[in-house]
Amino acid sequence: MKKFSVKKIAIYGVGALSGALLTLSVQSYANEQKEALPVQSIRTMAEIYGQIKANYYENKSDDVILEGAMKGMVANLDPHSEYMTTKDYGDLKENTSGEFGGLGMEIGSEDGFVKVVAPIEDTPAERAGVKSGDYIVKINNESTRNMSVTEAVKKMRGKPNTKITLTLSRKDETQPIVVHLIRAIIKVKSVRFQMLEPNFGYIRITQFQERTVANLADAIKQLSVENKGQLKGLVLDLRDDPGGLLNGAVGVSAAFLQPNQTVVSTKGRDNKVGMLLKAAPNDYVYSGDDPLVNLPSEIKTIPITVLINSGTASASEIVSGALQDNKRAVVVGTRSFGKGSVQTVLPLSNGGAMKLTTALYYTPNDRSIQAQGIVPDVEVLDKTRKFESREADLGGHISNPFGGEEVNGEILSADNDEAAASAELNKANEKTDKEDIAERHKPNPAKDAQLKKALELVKDPQAWQQSLGLAAKKPIKKKADKE
Repeated sequence: MKKFSVKKIAIYGVGALSGALLTLSVQSYANEQKEALPVQSIRTMAEIYGQIKANYYENKSDDVILEGAMKGMVANLDPHSEYMTTKDYGDLKENTSGEFGGLGMEIGSEDGFVKVVAPIEDTPAERAGVKSGDYIVKINNESTRNMSVTEAVKKMRGKPNTKITLTLSRKDETQPIVVHLIRAIIKVKSVRFQMLEPNFGYIRITQFQERTVANLADAIKQLSVENKGQLKGLVLDLRDDPGGLLNGAVGVSAAFLQPNQTVVSTKGRDNKVGMLLKAAPNDYVYSGDDPLVNLPSEIKTIPITVLINSGTASASEIVSGALQDNKRAVVVGTRSFGKGSVQTVLPLSNGGAMKLTTALYYTPNDRSIQAQGIVPDVEVLDKTRKFESREADLGGHISNPFGGEEVNGEILSADNDEAAASAELNKANEKTDKEDIAERHKPNPAKDAQLKKALELVKDPQAWQQSLGLAAKKPIKKKADKE
């Protein structure tokens, strides 16, 4: 017993020494930053470390304990900030390059569970029927309760052609949904395009990546060639686009805007103005030549509609807001996700990084869509969609700086006739999926009410003109308006 006490005191001594060293370190950091740090709280953290080393029933390494502390410190800030190990940081770079191994979906965290923001087109997740708003409650047989997004990503990734089982919870279903998937190399084709009718084109962006702006430019040029320079209208589909790179959003916006029109700005702590990004090469070209040179001139003036829904998030909301505020496009569909925060990746000395929320972004008219989303100029419901999920659903989310009502996800209802029509359409779509998965991604206004309306507007310049900026006439109420 006596030996145990001596050993215990020795371990406490190590903890105290670590605490002293840590205190000296943070005091030095505080002096460099000219900002006082809570030394007592730091000492308490060192004391907790010492207690774990002394009393926890397993001998955990220093790296494991401290890595957990760092993850918790950052994750507690908001749903989008996180600490990344060296491997996590490498995975992030893979994601933005457009090719990686896994299932193909953007995920977040809510109520201690992993939640699907949006499945990516033509990936194992989409083919298995995973939907925006689904909770992933189990990965294989392991519960995701209190599992971080990074940990969930690690578990869902693996060698191509290996099997994985996900158990999903869907708000409009009474029983869990079990899906069996096969991992694959995810090669995301971020831009798809085709003609809807003679002179009227369609471009879909599924995710904003390094090559998105260049791919968009190629699509515009090809559509113009197919119409012998007579392109008269365009539908830009950003539904279920979970976002991606900021410079991609600026470049996509610049393709349709006049030079130097404002795309987006950011404000950080204490409303301090940060970036102001415009439709100019310096704001979207990071290396190489400008991919938007020699675009057909009509792309700056023809009617454009932008399709959005609750899966339209982050970078795709920046594009929607920029085109809407500059009265360059009519936004059609349902309110977007509402992720209006900027995450900066800050490399660390250990080879890892922090993804840290450093600012909120603002549309050209100085609107913040944080937790409220982009309001469509013309609202058209998707009768096949049963549930919508949004930023305001996420625990610990940042509130909108202008106040006002936050917009949560909801279970969508329809009358009996609409429900019957939706069921019939879903049945037809299931049949199509089995016959040819690619068929699902062919835009068809006859089966898509939102696309039908978007096409009608670009075909009628007068109606399109009258619809520009309609959302501004129905502003979100601010807190002061209620009092």
